[in-house]
Amino acid sequence: MSLARFSRQSHRGLSIVFTLTVALNFAWRAAAQDEPPAWMTYAPLPPLPPLFLQLFTGLYLFALPYLRHPHADGADRRQAS
Repeated sequence: MSLARFSRQSHRGLSIVFTLTVALNFAWRAAAQDEPPAWMTYAPLPPLPPLFLQLFTGLYLFALPYLRHPHADGADRRQAS
């Protein structure tokens, strides 16, 4: 498995889990009058290594198109103008 594929799959999975825990937290706060349990409030935060993995894979995926083709678009734009 290539680094790009692993980064994309792990980033997607971590994003889904993180989004669901945050949405569950907001839904609980909207529906209930009392505070949600502490395990639900801080559920997205304790596993810091997965969040750092999500940060680094997100930055890698953001930079990937620029790292693969650094001058392909720039040369075409200069010739067209």
